[in-house]
Amino acid sequence: MEKNALTMENASSEILDSHARAHLRMKACHTLPRYAWQETPHDFDEDGSLPKKMEELFENVEPQKKYSHSPKQNKLQKLCHQQFEYRDGQIICHAAPQLVLGVRGPDLRSGMEVVLVEKKMDDSHQRWMHKEDSRTFHLVSNLDLVLAVSMTKARNEVCGYPVIVQKYKPYNNGTSNQKWNYMENIKAFMAFHSTSLDKEVTAANYAGICTSSVIKEENIDQPGYYYLSPTGKKKIVLCLACGQSMRGEKKLKQSLPGMPFLCASGSKTQKPFSRGPFKVISLAKADLSSYEAEKTLSYYEERLLSLRMRTCTRVISHIGVAAMHQKAVKIIAYKNGDGYRNGKLIVAGTFPTLLTECTEQLGLARAASKVYTKDGTTILSLRDLVLWALDESFIQRNTEEQKEQKAAAMGTKETTIKKNPRMKEKTKLFPKSVTSDTLDGVDESLLTLILRNPIAIWVSCGEPFLSPSALQKAEKLEKQNWLKRDKILADLDTMKHKMRQLKGRRVAACQPASMVPNKNPAQPVVVEGGWTEQTQEEIKLMELIRHTEAHLSAVQELQSKRNSTVETKRVALGQSSLYKQPNTKRVWIYPNGGRPEDGTYAWGKTISELLDDCSSRLKMVRPARTLYTPDGEPIYSWDDIERDMVICVSTGHGFITQKELKQLMEIRANYARIRRQEGPQATNVVVSRSEKLQFLERKLPSPTCKQKIDRKANYLDC
Repeated sequence: MEKNALTMENASSEILDSHARAHLRMKACHTLPRYAWQETPHDFDEDGSLPKKMEELFENVEPQKKYSHSPKQNKLQKLCHQQFEYRDGQIICHAAPQLVLGVRGPDLRSGMEVVLVEKKMDDSHQRWMHKEDSRTFHLVSNLDLVLAVSMTKARNEVCGYPVIVQKYKPYNNGTSNQKWNYMENIKAFMAFHSTSLDKEVTAANYAGICTSSVIKEENIDQPGYYYLSPTGKKKIVLCLACGQSMRGEKKLKQSLPGMPFLCASGSKTQKPFSRGPFKVISLAKADLSSYEAEKTLSYYEERLLSLRMRTCTRVISHIGVAAMHQKAVKIIAYKNGDGYRNGKLIVAGTFPTLLTECTEQLGLARAASKVYTKDGTTILSLRDLVLWALDESFIQRNTEEQKEQKAAAMGTKETTIKKNPRMKEKTKLFPKSVTSDTLDGVDESLLTLILRNPIAIWVSCGEPFLSPSALQKAEKLEKQNWLKRDKILADLDTMKHKMRQLKGRRVAACQPASMVPNKNPAQPVVVEGGWTEQTQEEIKLMELIRHTEAHLSAVQELQSKRNSTVETKRVALGQSSLYKQPNTKRVWIYPNGGRPEDGTYAWGKTISELLDDCSSRLKMVRPARTLYTPDGEPIYSWDDIERDMVICVSTGHGFITQKELKQLMEIRANYARIRRQEGPQATNVVVSRSEKLQFLERKLPSPTCKQKIDRKANYLDC
C-alpha cells in the first residue's frame, strides 16, 4: 500500500497544485526513523532476509533523492500522465486511477472547464456517454453538454488548450472541437477527429472569418443565421462571422442543422455583402483555404508593409522640411481666467510643442487645446501668432501716428495714403505660400524685431476665452467695494465706541432726575432727566449708527448679488465649483392642532415634495395640503421656507391651535352627551334673535373664531 501511495505521489506531482505539493514535501522531510519490523517490504532483500546494514533504517533520507528517476523514466512518466481509459462510463487517469475527468459544482453550464476529480461511482458529473456515430462524449447529468476543446482562451505553452463541456451542435461542419477518437490500445483520446473541411470551417468561425473565403461555391452543413428579405419570400443565410457583424442591422434567427448553404457574403449575386465581416479585404480576392492561406497572408503583409513605408516616407520628409525652416518663438503663457498672474516663459518651435509645454508648466488638469491672444483671437499655429504680433505692432504704430496727425491738424487723406504702403509692406513680408506651422518667408530683421519680446497668450482646455482686461476691471471694482466696506465698518466701530463712552459718562455721573408738575390729575408730577434717561447726543448718535448699519447691509447685499452673478457666469462657462450646495431643505413639522414638541423632521426640494414627505412621516390619514407658520400665516412660496423652520401641516382645514382644538373637542363631547342623555330632540332648538340684538351686532365688529366657539359652547351649555 505504501509503494502504491509513493507511486501516486510521484505520478500526481504535476496534477496537484503547488500548495498540495508543498505539504507532501514537508511530510517527507519529517519522516520518523523506523525499526526493522516497521520497514516496508521493498526495503528487504529478494529472499526475504533482513538488509545487511541496519544503520540505513535510521537515516532521514529525502524521498525526492531516494526515489529519483532518470530522464528516460521522467519522459515515460509524462507520457503516462496523458493516458486515459474509458471504462464503466468514466474517463480514468492511467497514472492515478483514483482520479477521473469530471465537472465541479452543481450548476452546470456551457464553457465550464473539465478537471481531474476524485473518483466517485455515484456522481453523474463524472460519467460520460460515448456516441460513436457522432464521435462525441456526452455528460450523463446533462446530455446536451459534450466534451470539447476550448478555442476562445489563449493557448498555454505547458498545458495546451483547456478542455471544457460545451453545448452539443448537431452540424457536420464547424464542430470539429467536439469530435474525439478513443484509441483503446494506447489509452489515448485524440481531439479534432474530423475531416479537413470541418476543421477549416471551425477555425474560420472562431477566427471571425467568413466561411466562403475558405470554401468556394459549395453548400455545406454549418452553423449560421438567416433573415427574411424585404419581400418576405426569400431567406438570406449568413455564416457565424457575417451574422455577428450584422447582428445590430438585421433581425437574425439561428439556422437549423441539416440545411446546407453557402454564406451570402461570398455569393456573387449579393453585392451588399461583398466584404462580409472584413472592413478592407474583399471576399472575392481573399482565398483563405488550407492550400492558399499562406500565399494570401504573405500578399497582404507585403501590401501593408509597402503602405506603411510610403506613409513613413511622407511623414519623415514633411518633418525634415519643416525642421529646416522652424524658428523658435518666445512666449509668455497664462492660464485662461487668471489674467496676468503666474505667467510662464516658454520657447517653442512648433505648435504641438507649445501646447505640451503649456500643459506641463501651467499645471492644467487636462491637455491644453486652445490658445488665445489678449483680444480673444484664437491661435491655431505659430505663424498665426507671429502674424497677430505683426498686426498688433502695426496697429500701435498707426495709433501713434494718428495721435501725432491730430496734434498737427493733418487731414484724413494723408492718413490713408500712409496706411496703404504699410499694408503692402506687410503683404510682402508675409507671402501666402508660407506653410501653416513654419515661419519661412518672413523678413529676418522684422521677425527679430517682433520676436525680441515674448508674446502673451492665454491657454485653455476647451473653455471660452475670459478677457484679462475684464478680469482686471472686476478685481479693481471688487477691491474698491471691499475698501468701502472696511471704511464703513471702521466708522461703525468708532461710533459704537463713542456710544459706549457717552453711556458710561451718563451712568457714572449719577445725576438725579427733576420733578416737573403736570396738570393731568392722573399723573400730577412727571419725572424728567436723570442718569437713566438717554441724552440728545446719544439719541442722534444711535440714529446715525442705525443708518450706517442699513447702508452696510445694502452694500453687502449688492456685493453678494455681484458675486452670485459672477458665479452664474462661471457655471455657464463650465467653470462651476467642485461642490454645489443642494436645494433640499430640512424643516421641523407638526400636525395642525398639535404641539411643536411632538413633531419630526421632513425634507424636500419643492413644496409638493415637502407635502408628500410630511404625509408619510406624520402618518396622516389624508394627504397634507396646506402649510402654516406657528403664528397661523399660510406658506405659499418655496422661498418663504427656511432651513430648520418650524411648520404646521394641515390636511386642508384652517389653522388651529392646541387650545382651540381642545375647546372644539369639548363642544363635540357636550353635544354628544346631551343627545345621549336627553334624546335627539334635545338639540333641535331654534332661537330667534331680537331686533335690538341684531342692531347691536351690526355695529360691532365681526367676531373672531374663538368668540364664535365660546358663543356656541355657552349656547350648548344653556
